Amino acid sequence: METTMRICVYEDAECSGLEPLTLTRPAFDLRCGASSLLERQVRRFAASEVGVLVRPMLADLCRIAHPEITVNDDAWLQRGPTVLVNARWLCGAKLMLTDGPEVGVVDDHIAYVVPPAGETVDAHLESLSWRLTEWKQTLPRRSAGGSLIAYPWDLVERNGDALGQDYSDWNIGRERAPLPAGATIVGPAEQVLIDLAARVEPLVVLDATKGPVLIDRGAVVQAFSRLEGPCYVGADSHILGAKLRGGSIGPQCRVGGEVEASILHGHANKAHDGFLGHSYVGEWVNLAAGTQVSDLRADYGTVGFRVGGRTIDSGLMKAGAYFGDHTKTSINALINTGTVSGPFSQFLANGGLLPRVVPAFCRVAHGRLQERSDLREMFDTAAVMMGRRRREWTPEHAELFLALYEQTEASRRQTIREADQRRLRRVV
Repeated sequence: METTMRICVYEDAECSGLEPLTLTRPAFDLRCGASSLLERQVRRFAASEVGVLVRPMLADLCRIAHPEITVNDDAWLQRGPTVLVNARWLCGAKLMLTDGPEVGVVDDHIAYVVPPAGETVDAHLESLSWRLTEWKQTLPRRSAGGSLIAYPWDLVERNGDALGQDYSDWNIGRERAPLPAGATIVGPAEQVLIDLAARVEPLVVLDATKGPVLIDRGAVVQAFSRLEGPCYVGADSHILGAKLRGGSIGPQCRVGGEVEASILHGHANKAHDGFLGHSYVGEWVNLAAGTQVSDLRADYGTVGFRVGGRTIDSGLMKAGAYFGDHTKTSINALINTGTVSGPFSQFLANGGLLPRVVPAFCRVAHGRLQERSDLREMFDTAAVMMGRRRREWTPEHAELFLALYEQTEASRRQTIREADQRRLRRVV
């Protein structure tokens, strides 16, 4: 009799380090390589049943996004033996579980737990945290491999290695299209994998010298584009004569200009000329024509980011920006190195570099940080943008963002006060 593999992917407290990206989605939905963390975990465990434990405010949208999995369900958790998997775990290429209970760790942090026989958990993240601490102290440990994603830049930095693993997965059970006529292949041709339902026009350069080039179903790569591996173009995305130097483009994106080593989560627009480097772009983001996102300081120093009210040094010389969902820029916006923007933020160009911290539901106008209170207008715009990709703005979306507006109010207004004080000191 074949054993059923059940996994439950849970969010831990450290997911807050991945804001603003995790303000609107569970950590396991973040993209690295050609798939999300969750998709990678399901493959590695060969899971036939999947449940998740997420923050309550995300549960309804999670059910819509993942109708095939169980969300925050006590009864499901009690139904049988279940491996608990950290949502932030970017698992490695191979995974072999032992027969008994164990804790898989990465740098002394839990990646997964196989609980003792007969022991289960309930669907509450607080009580789960206590059980995990107990099991970490009492169960046998082993190295889990892979890495635990702590900050957004971890996803960007590990994206190339993840694509190397995805190349191997793509070679299993997927029929590839013949190399396109009129396109130029640089490097090993076997590293270029194109889905049968994708279209690559003549006069495209596909350079696999440094890693694989993966082009998914329904994607269109227009003439005069140059794609350098390791890179991935997601389902139904269009590359509009762009220079793509590494990185991952999620589903239904429009990409032009120059993009270097960045991740576009999905349903994002960067259709025009401009530069985007070493960044993570959330869903439903629009980077207007001429938007330039700096990824290198003038002094070649390491880049710091504002995370949870404090500045954290990424240790990286090249790091760009992290844009929360529904962020918009105006034409010719100049985005500074180390920028963090929350959901529904807006950058209006003023001829100079714009502030590096733009909280959720804020805009930069005339160089000043301002709160946005036009929620109905913002939501209507989001509905139009989503409709253009045949997606629906639902009451669950509105409920989440209304809750998020209230949740971020204090920090948003504090950031605005601090920005005004700095501006006044410069004037004096």
